Amino acid sequence: MRKIALLLLSVLIVGVLAACGGEKSEGGTGSSDKLVVQVGTSPTYPPFESDVNGELVGFDIGLIKKIAEEEGFEVEFSTMQFDGLVPALIAGQIDVVVGAITITDKRLESVAFSNAYYKSGLSILAKPSSGITGFDDLKGKLVGIQKGTSSYNYLIANGIEDNNIKQYSDISTTYSALDTGGIDAVFYDNPSNINYITTQTTDAEIVGDILAGEYYGIAINKKKTELIEKINAGLAKLQENGEYEKLFDEYLNGEKNGLIEGVAKPEDVVIKVQ
Repeated sequence: MRKIALLLLSVLIVGVLAACGGEKSEGGTGSSDKLVVQVGTSPTYPPFESDVNGELVGFDIGLIKKIAEEEGFEVEFSTMQFDGLVPALIAGQIDVVVGAITITDKRLESVAFSNAYYKSGLSILAKPSSGITGFDDLKGKLVGIQKGTSSYNYLIANGIEDNNIKQYSDISTTYSALDTGGIDAVFYDNPSNINYITTQTTDAEIVGDILAGEYYGIAINKKKTELIEKINAGLAKLQENGEYEKLFDEYLNGEKNGLIEGVAKPEDVVIKVQ
């Protein structure tokens, strides 16, 4: 009788522990009490994402944290090279990518995007002595870009030869190459170029027109349909309550040319790349 009682007690304990265990979150860790989303980023693109004394900061980091607060989930960050972010997302190693990711038709084939949260463009950064005053002057020059970005697609599509394009693993190295004379120009996102010339000691300047209107979105694993809905809902709430606009004041010195009013669906703002 005692053995039977002990057996029943053991079964009861196991049942209680199982009930307390909970299911794994959509992000792959934690309990069912709160969703934990694995977020990938490359902290080499201030003012959108950077590492300051071991802490991730920037517009994109602030945005995903605020969305998480609105929608009641937690975020865990993983850092990696920019050109490894989308492959990691496709492989399911992470759930989401924040990193000033341009919404392109090529990327939409393999990942989902949130509604757009920033309108950007590409600009040319060059030294006054370079003789470069616009895009046409880049022909025959050595142009630096960050590997894996849409800058490459634009250059190729508009007549710049591949052997005149030098790709770097991160944008900070690209800027250093310009200042040390390793390249003639940088062709990159205008917000980053503005940030560089206003925060660093350099005589480089932005020349010519802002090119290729592009929209940034949060990239999401296509299988995470509920997460796509949550992120879009959170973004809409931030736009309505003013927290979205505050990010421009906090991280972009109040520069609001990239601010988006209302909903900009990825299929409506996608750009085609070769």
